[in-house]
Amino acid sequence: MTDIQVPVLIVGGGGCGLSSSIFLSNLGVEHLLMERHDSTSLLPKAHYLNQRTMEAFRQHGVADAITAVGAPIEKFGKVRWTTSMGGDGPLDRKLIHEMDAFGGGSLRKRYEADSPVMSSNYPQLRLEPLLRAEAEQRAPGRIRYHHELLDWQQAPEGVTATVRNHDTDETLTVRARYVIAADGGRTIGPRLGVEMAGPTDMVDMVSTHFSCDLSDYWDDGTLINWFLNPEGADSWGSGVVVQMGPTWGKDSEEFVLHFAFRTDDDERFNEEAIVPRMKEMLKLPHIEPKVHKVSHWILERVVAQQWRYGDVFLAGDAAHRQPPTSGLGLNTGIQDAYNLTWKLAKVLSGEAGEDLLNSYEAERLPVSTDGADWALLAFMNHGVIDAGIGLAPGAPVEVNVAAFEALFSDSRLGRALRARAEVAIGTQTWEFQAHDVEIGFTYEGGAVVDDGSDPIARDDMGRAYQPSTRPGHRLPHAWLQRGSERISTHDLATPGALVLITDTAGAVWAEAAATVRDKLGVEIGVVSIGDSLTDPDGVWAEVSGLDAGGAVLVRPDNHIGWRSAAPSAAPVEDLLGAVTRLLHR
Repeated sequence: MTDIQVPVLIVGGGGCGLSSSIFLSNLGVEHLLMERHDSTSLLPKAHYLNQRTMEAFRQHGVADAITAVGAPIEKFGKVRWTTSMGGDGPLDRKLIHEMDAFGGGSLRKRYEADSPVMSSNYPQLRLEPLLRAEAEQRAPGRIRYHHELLDWQQAPEGVTATVRNHDTDETLTVRARYVIAADGGRTIGPRLGVEMAGPTDMVDMVSTHFSCDLSDYWDDGTLINWFLNPEGADSWGSGVVVQMGPTWGKDSEEFVLHFAFRTDDDERFNEEAIVPRMKEMLKLPHIEPKVHKVSHWILERVVAQQWRYGDVFLAGDAAHRQPPTSGLGLNTGIQDAYNLTWKLAKVLSGEAGEDLLNSYEAERLPVSTDGADWALLAFMNHGVIDAGIGLAPGAPVEVNVAAFEALFSDSRLGRALRARAEVAIGTQTWEFQAHDVEIGFTYEGGAVVDDGSDPIARDDMGRAYQPSTRPGHRLPHAWLQRGSERISTHDLATPGALVLITDTAGAVWAEAAATVRDKLGVEIGVVSIGDSLTDPDGVWAEVSGLDAGGAVLVRPDNHIGWRSAAPSAAPVEDLLGAVTRLLHR
């Protein structure tokens, strides 16, 4: 029996687990990743990577690889609602509404101003191999697929796990100080008795991944095409098609069709009926799609009520599962890893106290709960859209046909109905323009030192992001200039290090940082904006909220840990107290 000892064991080789490995490697933490399957995901599943996720990947050197192969924003920055893709009937191929989404179209200028990197779109069946290659490059021999966790025990010195190598049938013993459970909640959570709170078994979603030439029917800048028609009765019954690349735009080779069944409808398992139903739903009877995979998943919105069990930490789907609407699931999991890994690195290096790890649950549980609630809100809001265009639940097809005929009629009634439809569908910005939900979340408590300032009001519609340096908030992005080089404020924080940002009037902070560094043995970078590093557009001066001589302490994950908005009369004492509290020393 082989015996392996590592500081961190990662269980699960999906997006969250692989991201955890990449981040830990860049933080200099030795680890081992175990995944029970022999390969990465065979399903497209999640595909949208929002700006906050891309910021994490950018800091850790992965964003460029994703941007090189993912959809550019001009190829996925729009969502459409139409009656059908094909057909020649009077109600076929009608455009009901289109909406800029994910930072595309009219949103682009605002999204570009708020982040150094745009969102991307890259389906999970291609993203995971990319992340696996990046993880293997950084930790050779430490990424083990077809290895299954069989058992584990916790002791004061860590976790001892028994693992089966299914390629050789060998049993391994892995001794780890900490475990990241990124296994989707399949193994570790049930044994721990994790309480997943929230509704489940809502509907059975059927997803069909297929290849087909739809270039004659696909709008080039559209990522998602919803169908609303009399035959489908509602949004999920009529179906929705998502382009999946790998060529982006109207020439996309692959797509996924989603539609819903009730969980007590046995017809949902009749895969022989999938292609005929697909042709009927799309009203393209002549196409011959190649079906790669039909998958079923139960719609739920559940969140673990406890995220730390001794030395085991839940992350990703093991901690939260939610509807795909708003695309927050995978993004939230990767951001879990981003939050947890730097804290593990600080504790393992001795720079932080063990209690810093408790801040992981304190920070991520409220944020993930809010995200899960938002995803369910966006999912349920499709019922508002159905009502807004005149679809009546359970109504005969003839009644819905009459509703659509009225909707498209050239009359005062038709214009009124179309205006109502525009208002109703316009509320789905909750799903497709949730900019503040994606990058505006804040951490209260945890590894944050409150400065007593008032909370920043957030947009109830989830759209308008308000940058702030209030402790707990994401560091606002601003472009700075150093010689001929343009850098983001986000580039001032390096993986694993704290950084103090001040100005030319704050020279005392550099001396304070050196004193604190010597006293605590904690790496603290100091950046002064104003001399060799300038703020040419004045954006940082506008959003920082700092008086001359003030400073902010930025965590390794680019969240504000502490702020002195004005000059300090006792900079050493203030900074020492802040770092001590932040790192739970």
